[in-house]
Amino acid sequence: MSRSDGSSRRLFLRRALLAAAGVIGSGPLLQGEQLLAAGVPDAFDPEVPNEEVARILREISAGKPIRRGHLTLDMPLVAEDGRVVPVIIESDLPMTPEHHVRAIHLIVDHNPDAHLAAFQLTPAIGSVSISTRIKMKRTTWVRAIAATNTGEIWADYARVQVTLNGCG
Repeated sequence: MSRSDGSSRRLFLRRALLAAAGVIGSGPLLQGEQLLAAGVPDAFDPEVPNEEVARILREISAGKPIRRGHLTLDMPLVAEDGRVVPVIIESDLPMTPEHHVRAIHLIVDHNPDAHLAAFQLTPAIGSVSISTRIKMKRTTWVRAIAATNTGEIWADYARVQVTLNGCG
């Protein structure tokens, strides 16, 4: 969920954890790419759990780097029922003919079919805002990946704890 100033709950938590760990001080807070450039690992980025997810990510990105940003994946931290888990994906990228998001992919690492959804988009939709519900087998990382017409790949991640299995 976004606050009125546009910052996300996850960004707030990331900054609070980094401040508590002494990684950042009272000066301007570092963003994800600045942290990586400074050699600070981003504890909120999931590792690839298996070869199937790695293959899916390679196919989506075509070997280009997957960067975090310009995409927001909003999900509950705890899904009490894995059969119905709400998902909201939004992007601040422009949707013009010259530069637009052409696809959004939703990957759930430990589901039977990890590549859960692919949404093909055109500039005619005006802005990227997708709201849906998914099934989740167990506690795992969920990845939203956006591919633009210019070849950029953007992502956001959420770790969701599932208390009741939704995939049988």
